Amino acid sequence: MSEVLVDVRDLWKTFGEGEAETRVLRGLALTLARGEMSALLGPSGSGKSTLLTILGTLMQPTSGSHWMLGEDLARASDKDLTDFRNLHIGFVFQFHNLLPDFSALENVIFPTAVREGRETAAARARGRDLLVRMGLADRIHFPSTSLSGGQKQRVAVARALMNRPELVLADEPTGNLDRASANQVMDLIGEINRDEGTTFLISTHDEKIAARCRRQILVGDGQVTG
Repeated sequence: MSEVLVDVRDLWKTFGEGEAETRVLRGLALTLARGEMSALLGPSGSGKSTLLTILGTLMQPTSGSHWMLGEDLARASDKDLTDFRNLHIGFVFQFHNLLPDFSALENVIFPTAVREGRETAAARARGRDLLVRMGLADRIHFPSTSLSGGQKQRVAVARALMNRPELVLADEPTGNLDRASANQVMDLIGEINRDEGTTFLISTHDEKIAARCRRQILVGDGQVTG
């Protein structure tokens, strides 16, 4: 049996109070095993983005349990969540959010520089290796503003992997890419999943992207429905 990496149970998230109260997650339960590559599917408003935000420790649930790597994250302090996130979780968004005044390499090593308070030779070597694996050996020192959309998203994937996270959360990572660039990004995600055992949870509305994942998780009305 695969080792459980993430385990959430009876997860509720409510926004607002009284007449303005909106229940986004309604007793959701989900487990992710180490090494999974899963697609998160569901219509707009189903709770996917809220779930990703909670799994990424950027938001606390209203109630319920959220465990990862044996840590009770639903009851952790803000500082502990920040430290945990920096060590164990990577993010890839639809909009790559690269720093415009930084090179591709500087963008990739930024998470490690923040954690350690400086750039190190080891971080630069790791960043270069990731960019080479992303097919960007000739773009390592290019400013991010000089990169194409597909190249920027590959830099964003490399940045998410910089600290060797156990879990990478991707929110519509190919939403702004043409089909060829989207397939290239997914090829690289699949390679990292196989080679490094990184767990990926990819939120998408694209059936072709979802079909490339080994598991499809359907969310509806704040619960996992399939």
